[in-house]
Amino acid sequence: MGLFSKTDLRYTMEHQADYIRSLEQFADRTSQIIFSYDADRNKLIYLNPAFEQIWNLSRKNVIDNPSELIEYVHASDREYLAAEFQKIKHGEIKKDIEFRIVLPDKSVRWLSLNAFIDDKRSDRTIINGCADDQTSWKEKDEYTKKYAAKKNSVLEILSHDLAGPLNNISLASTIIAEKSRLHNDPELTDMINLISNTSERSIRLIREFVAQEFLESTSVDIIKKRVDMLKNLNEIIEEYKSSKDHIGKNFSLHSNAEHIYMKVDDVKFRQVINNLISNALKFTPNGGEIKVSIEDMQEVVLFKVADNGIGIPAKYQDSLFEKFTKARRTGLKGEPSIGLGMSIIKTIVDWHNGKIWFESEENKGSTFYIELPKE
Repeated sequence: MGLFSKTDLRYTMEHQADYIRSLEQFADRTSQIIFSYDADRNKLIYLNPAFEQIWNLSRKNVIDNPSELIEYVHASDREYLAAEFQKIKHGEIKKDIEFRIVLPDKSVRWLSLNAFIDDKRSDRTIINGCADDQTSWKEKDEYTKKYAAKKNSVLEILSHDLAGPLNNISLASTIIAEKSRLHNDPELTDMINLISNTSERSIRLIREFVAQEFLESTSVDIIKKRVDMLKNLNEIIEEYKSSKDHIGKNFSLHSNAEHIYMKVDDVKFRQVINNLISNALKFTPNGGEIKVSIEDMQEVVLFKVADNGIGIPAKYQDSLFEKFTKARRTGLKGEPSIGLGMSIIKTIVDWHNGKIWFESEENKGSTFYIELPKE
């Protein structure tokens, strides 16, 4: 006698049929695109109704020739999507492949794709997967990141705007204190000391606040997403350019391409660039130049942040990236340093499997280089 009776087999088959019907109902009603694609025959075996809602196209028009869909993929994302598709065909399970589509009405939507090979089908290459419309979330995320970048830039700008006058007040109080010693007036001495201490404490509080903002942004897990790094850098530099009259420096951004896409933790890497610019601001006199550049080198992307400031003394260069480094110095306007900034920058670069180094000469300036793999 076999393991199952006829009644058991009929019961099992009925439940399998019910299970399949439930899955079909789910696929027909979900807002996700669910598909099964025969890569050998270039034909969609299954495509659920959600496709029509997201792509604004009829399923009938793409079932037999799905390769036409590539025409609706954003031009900047086609090469990336084709490369990911080849990885799927070779057996990789891909998650959260983000790309854009341009609909017939010219509107743009962001999709997130998950796909894998059906390894139970040895006769054909069947790719199964699903895709979500991420447009609303992406727009909110872009707004949040843009706001965060603006906030960080404004904080740096304000800190330098405020540190300068406060440092001048502190210096003036020191000069007044020297000249007032002849009068031997204890009350006047106390007042001058109050002015000096308040100014120095205010400068320290401003820098500690900015530093704390940087530390908090690095305390969460790293989340890499595919982003246009040139667009992000441009948003940062524009904030500094708009305030150059206040902080007395000239800013520029250079690139060898119109778009440079790569996978990074956008929030953390924006902070890296902000922190490098902040250091350049601290050690570059008024009228100086701060140049940021980004270069697509096929396998890697090279970032540069250069200034023509006072440079880094040779005795500090070997320990610059250490925690609480001895290389920490007061800025030209009295900005204090807690000695953590460069260490955190290197940590974030390491998280991205990248490299960071610098070249510097006293009284001629510094250039920091960051090289990240494009993945």
